[in-house]
Amino acid sequence: MEIKTEANLSHLNDFILLGFSDSPNLQDILFGIFVIIYLSILIGNGLIIIITKSDAALQTPMYFFLGNFAFLEICYTTVLLPRMLSDLWTRNKNISLLACATQLFFFLILAGTESLFMAVMAYDRYVAICKPLYYTLIMNHKMCIQLVIASWISGAPILMGQTYQVFSLPFCNSNILNHFYCDMSSLMLLSCGDTFWNEFSVYADVILFVIFPFILILCSYTRIFISIHKLPTVIGRSKAFSTCSSHLIVMGLFYGSAMIAYLQPKSSYISGVEKIISLFYTSLTPLFNPLIYSLRNKDVIMAMKKIFSKLRVMKD
Repeated sequence: MEIKTEANLSHLNDFILLGFSDSPNLQDILFGIFVIIYLSILIGNGLIIIITKSDAALQTPMYFFLGNFAFLEICYTTVLLPRMLSDLWTRNKNISLLACATQLFFFLILAGTESLFMAVMAYDRYVAICKPLYYTLIMNHKMCIQLVIASWISGAPILMGQTYQVFSLPFCNSNILNHFYCDMSSLMLLSCGDTFWNEFSVYADVILFVIFPFILILCSYTRIFISIHKLPTVIGRSKAFSTCSSHLIVMGLFYGSAMIAYLQPKSSYISGVEKIISLFYTSLTPLFNPLIYSLRNKDVIMAMKKIFSKLRVMKD
């Protein structure tokens, strides 16, 4: 493991990711924990994809978005967790400049897509509850595909430029990244150049890809709650709210942890608390999402029972 100082950073080829601990024993424990987390994310979200694609009762826009969201969660965590697991297993924490830039780019793209996707899912619930007579007309298959594609590609040019801007900085303080992945804030702390415009662009991106979608979600749910309150029966209100509650919980976990991580004042050091907060929106939210959506959704539970029943029949 080569640690470079200011004297020999003119030709920087790699960084060192400190991760969570230098203790060999604790790293073994962390490896086991994150293997379980990653496998659970793959299995849980993979099951959501299979259910939403195979069950005829779930061929609606809501579950179309849920299946795509589960696929996004798998991609999102795959950008970070396999690399972290490799570092914990091999004890080799070096990451090349190209690998670091690639990881940052895909992480930014997928995080921005997830934020936009949540806004799309909130809009779907708004149309379903506030404009039920026009739901099938507005949320037709073509519109659903367009919204999914727009969520995936709309941020790519901006975030590609953001990644290029960060890696254009001169790194001359150290090559040690005090994080478990190539985080933008950690990278800027290593620069000896002027990072004002980089920091400004970070906040601009947070406003564009986090705050703005969050405001759209709040507006959608404000209209939804008003419409639910006007429903004549308690059963109707309960049923309408149950279709939104899972999304609200997932949204709270993702946006809450992301805003805390990126809107707090930056110091010259990335603390352990900040890394734990990062874990929430990079690993724990994708882990909890399948549980939240399945345990709080009768249609998903029924579809899961059908699949397991078919598997038992095939086994017998």
